[in-house]
Amino acid sequence: MNTCIKSSFKCSFEVFKAKVMENEPNWSQFADNYQIAKVDDHNAIMLMNVLDFEAMEAFMTTDEMKAWDTENGCEDTVYALSPI
Repeated sequence: MNTCIKSSFKCSFEVFKAKVMENEPNWSQFADNYQIAKVDDHNAIMLMNVLDFEAMEAFMTTDEMKAWDTENGCEDTVYALSPI
């Protein structure tokens, strides 16, 4: 399913993107065709086709990811997208 994740964070966009790319092997297990767009220095939007929402939730709620989110003030809002 096409999905949009709006992320806001206190770190720079470059630090956020580096973390996302570091975890690309994990993302590729449950999503494909993903892209990251910089909104500004502290906000980004990711678009992706999620193949397994349970796996995505499991990854996003690991202790490591929750700690990184806390350290960097990262908050994600997930939206389902459908064509009009």
